[in-house]
Amino acid sequence: MELPSYSVRQLNEAIGLLLDRGFAPRFLLEAAVIKPVLKKGHLWLSLSDGDASIPAVVWASTLSRLAYRPQDGDGVTVVGKLNFWAARASLSVQVLDVRPSLSTVLRRFESVKALLAAEGLLALERKRPLPRFPKAIALLTSVPSSALADLLRTAQQRWPACALRVVAIPVQGDVEAEICRVLEQLEQHWQALGIEAVVLARGGGSREDLTVFDGEQLARCLARCPVPVVTGIGHEDDITVADLVADHRAATPTAALVALLPHRQEQILQLDQLSRLWRQQISGALQRERQRLLAGRQGERRRWAAHRCLERRQLQLAGQTALLKALAPERLLRRGYSILRNGQGQVLRRGAGLKPGTAISAQLSDGVLQLSVQAWQPETNGEA
Repeated sequence: MELPSYSVRQLNEAIGLLLDRGFAPRFLLEAAVIKPVLKKGHLWLSLSDGDASIPAVVWASTLSRLAYRPQDGDGVTVVGKLNFWAARASLSVQVLDVRPSLSTVLRRFESVKALLAAEGLLALERKRPLPRFPKAIALLTSVPSSALADLLRTAQQRWPACALRVVAIPVQGDVEAEICRVLEQLEQHWQALGIEAVVLARGGGSREDLTVFDGEQLARCLARCPVPVVTGIGHEDDITVADLVADHRAATPTAALVALLPHRQEQILQLDQLSRLWRQQISGALQRERQRLLAGRQGERRRWAAHRCLERRQLQLAGQTALLKALAPERLLRRGYSILRNGQGQVLRRGAGLKPGTAISAQLSDGVLQLSVQAWQPETNGEA
């Protein structure tokens, strides 16, 4: 059999044709980035799994659209296709899109977390209490978005008296610097805007999509924020560095407003309960005061009655005293009467039984006469 004959160019073109026909036009590749270098706007790098490597390139037109720019050692997921240059039989991966792998995201999260924890920025004692009835809050999220729609609906349902300052920010990709600029502007104007709290929110997505919220500079901006910060980022299981620095971490954007805003129906119910309690307390206090006044009046009447009774008794006593004084033996003695007593000191009311020679005494007003009975003459009724 005759062997096929090629020129070098023909051989390379045949290899390129085989690759085009036999390989998928696009594919996913899990790899680690090795030595990325930017040349003339293009990003050149190698992709490796530890056992093998292949050159790769991100053309400038693609690089400008990427939300994430890989660094040396980052684990990535690449959407790519094969590029084969027939002129020099060179094969590489043309990167169409690239995202950090979960391992890279978690490694960055742990690194920034450890750095900030060592500085005390994650300490619980730094957490500030949320305002109870905020008059105005800033909502930092993408506009438009489902997260913003949920935030606006929840705020209207719970506490419509709170003014919402919606601030549009990008929430995915290499946008940390832009979010920091927004926070720095708020730091300068929060008093003029009347802002009492900041909500940083992003809807659901993969953990890799949330990597911007693991940034060190963003965390420092949140820590400097002059008002309390509430985060509602991703799903309930997603925790970012921003969540750890914030004063309150909510599981979702909606939960962030639930934590920050009171519910008007609950407040109305509490006010009704307080109103009833106050009315009961006031009514009880008035009733006790009435009873006290009534008891005071009754006591006053009793004191008045006792005073009148005492006056009557005093008058009676005075009359009796005057009568006693009028009937006192001393007054009779001063009028010339005397009181006769026998030898035992007993008052003699009758003379019967007295014998001549019996010793008696006569009490006068100025002394006592000692007498002896000479004779007893009983009283006789005279006859006509």
